[in-house]
Amino acid sequence: MTDKPSTREISILVISLVAWISVTATFIGIRPEHIGMGVLIALLFLISQETKKLIVALLPFAIFAISYDWMRIVPNYEVNPIDVKGLYEAEKNLFGIMTAQGVLTPNEFFNIHHCAVMDFMAGIFYLCWVPVPILFGLGLYFSRQRKIYLRFALVFLFVNLIGFVGYYIHPAAPPWYVMNYGFEPILNTPGDVAGLGRFDAMTGLTIFQGLYGRNANVFAAVPSLHSAYMVVALFYSFRARCYNWLRVIFAIIMVGIWFTAVYSGHHYIIDVTLGILCALLGICCFEYVLMRIPKFRSFIERYTKYIE
Repeated sequence: MTDKPSTREISILVISLVAWISVTATFIGIRPEHIGMGVLIALLFLISQETKKLIVALLPFAIFAISYDWMRIVPNYEVNPIDVKGLYEAEKNLFGIMTAQGVLTPNEFFNIHHCAVMDFMAGIFYLCWVPVPILFGLGLYFSRQRKIYLRFALVFLFVNLIGFVGYYIHPAAPPWYVMNYGFEPILNTPGDVAGLGRFDAMTGLTIFQGLYGRNANVFAAVPSLHSAYMVVALFYSFRARCYNWLRVIFAIIMVGIWFTAVYSGHHYIIDVTLGILCALLGICCFEYVLMRIPKFRSFIERYTKYIE
């Protein structure tokens, strides 16, 4: 690997950035973060050999972000009907809680019965859902565990792509949608912070308001990818060199996110369960199917060598 990018590498970079920006500008519209991301990628790719390797290593996370953003081009509710009532009724039948008001879904129960401590912890847990896995990946990369890093990053991407396919196969409304709008699908409904708004109000911040205000599609509750990410991180923590206390923290965060998804009204228990299964499916398919295909394994070996 030379110190400076080759002409071929620069050509691939330019073509890729132009294609991404062109599609985004045409079908979605350019936002400041698009320009910032493009400039950062170009600068890091050109500055030095080490920063070039970092950008190549982070490619799976970039593809994840672009893929999520591009779901705005063809909303999933234009592909299949939106499930609002069916999922709600299934949740009530499977996990309903008997109260004086009748049978409630766990989300409806927590919407009535919540407290400040749980609201605060819920916000903390949900702030971890993407940053912690990405920081874990960067930790693997900078501690020279790049073979494990690459497998983790690619599985993270693979699990997301499986989840995105699930969104299109079965568009579904989250619990807060039913609580706010009932069972009639209303297209182009804006994102909602739901129970996480209590964290924003408590802290005086607008973190979740800002995050959910940019939600690409509110009818993407199944599976819960929030519930999948820490499963992937925890799995690869056992394949990496890391402290047991870190694995314990990962396990706590993982369970905390599962609980918060339901407590905050963003997901049903069904969504969370399917999110966990999505993560396990992605891990098993990658490790025990794809990695046994000689050409794919050879590609992974070349990719690993390139970023080492």
